[in-house]
Amino acid sequence: MRTLDLTPLYRSAVGFDRLASMLESASRAEQAGWPPYNIETTGENRYRVEIAVAGFSPDELNIEVRENLLTVTGRKAANDSGERQFLHRGLAERDFERRFQLADYVVVKEARLENGLLSIALERELPEALKPRRIDIVSDKKLIEGRKSKVA
Repeated sequence: MRTLDLTPLYRSAVGFDRLASMLESASRAEQAGWPPYNIETTGENRYRVEIAVAGFSPDELNIEVRENLLTVTGRKAANDSGERQFLHRGLAERDFERRFQLADYVVVKEARLENGLLSIALERELPEALKPRRIDIVSDKKLIEGRKSKVA
């Protein structure tokens, strides 16, 4: 795997340290393949993360957002009763943690568990101050008319 040296970016750019840190952490991230997930866009500012969590109940799952980091954890309740004897055990019932870096102003709208899929709805909500707005142009017609009369 390639490594990325971002030292020149740190030396020549001011204020991009967060971006460089995200790139470094993404390149170092463990490529665990479990549980599988999808990220899709459902609209202009809407997204959905779907995670396959077959065998987990809602009380065994935890979703937390802290400082633009969405963390989904699954902790299987201990079942040491010995009541079940498996001939083949193909369903993974191990604990997991998935992390997703969220852009600024992206908030979690809803989380739903259906048919073994945990679906998390996200939406980008820009504050009014950051939304584009039209600025009306005010003109003083009397002043413009007065100038014309002076020139004529």
